[in-house]
Amino acid sequence: MHSLRLHPRRRIGPVGAVDDVEVARPLGAIDRSVVIAVYVFLHRDTPLSRRDFHCGLRGFAKSAYERMHLRTTGMELASEMVVKATLLGMRIEEVPIVLHPDGRSRPPHLRSWRDGWRHLRFLLLYSPRWLYLYPGILLMAAGALIALWLLPRPRSVGGVTFDVQTLLYAGMAVLIGFQAVLFAIFTKVFAMNSGLLPEDRKLQTALRNVTLEGGLVVGALLFLFGLAGSLYAVDVWGHAGFGGLNPSQTLRTIVPSVVCLTLGCEIILSSFFLSVLGLQRR
Repeated sequence: MHSLRLHPRRRIGPVGAVDDVEVARPLGAIDRSVVIAVYVFLHRDTPLSRRDFHCGLRGFAKSAYERMHLRTTGMELASEMVVKATLLGMRIEEVPIVLHPDGRSRPPHLRSWRDGWRHLRFLLLYSPRWLYLYPGILLMAAGALIALWLLPRPRSVGGVTFDVQTLLYAGMAVLIGFQAVLFAIFTKVFAMNSGLLPEDRKLQTALRNVTLEGGLVVGALLFLFGLAGSLYAVDVWGHAGFGGLNPSQTLRTIVPSVVCLTLGCEIILSSFFLSVLGLQRR
């Protein structure tokens, strides 16, 4: 085991990787090694070189504690301290200590699933890019490309025909991906407002440039585009005497129209919500 000393100075020296360590009491179902691996993956661009950031024995200067503005109240406090110290550029030292049996006669208060999930959830909150943003962008891009590929006509690859059914799933991927991107922005702003993450100047600049009025205009345009497509589909249906239609043709109009209607509504609602979050940052 190692104790940590946090200093309000910048790190010096090379940066290494997080190694697996022997611990006194595992988390159980969500093991410490899993939590460490998730943290290393999500924050691999952050200079953190600690062997054991679960140890509860910490030493820190008062000025360092005041700068960190710690917010959590459970076992995730140990990781919040290390994460914030790293993000703030503090120097972190490990001091080897001897781990002795606690000698308690009662069972430990640790609950593996509850406390392990709280810990993992906290680490995910600290990386909205990998939890929401990048998967969302990937889903949106894949869905949009597949939809553009299928809009003109059915496609065949290796004897397998892709038609409007695949187009429908592509539209769903666009919607889910966009929702994930919105969650990334909401989570980042919430974490900054709550003091869980330091201020991000790039995001603040982007939010100042993306105004409520701009979001309403973009959302309204998408909504009107989807509404126009829907009315065109109704007109085609009317010319057919409101009877049966060829789904392979009509869904090529309906699916993009529904996607645009949904995206327009989401942009309008999210613009209002972001404006409310922005009031807390002023």
